[in-house]
Amino acid sequence: MSADALTPAEAARWAARSGLPLAPERHAAVAATADHIHSVVSLLRELDFGDAPPSAAYRAGEEQDRAAV
Repeated sequence: MSADALTPAEAARWAARSGLPLAPERHAAVAATADHIHSVVSLLRELDFGDAPPSAAYRAGEEQDRAAV
């Protein structure tokens, strides 16, 4: 775990502030899940999409197969 990992107590506090009170036995699981989601999102933010067009440029059904084997 990193130094800035969410603690079970913090997870419970944030859930309560969001209107989602947690049972005490769920605090650790929610904190671990939130930390995992945060680590995945952090990795996604580091991706370089280069010349990839935005999703609005995609038109379903207009794909062209240009794959080479």
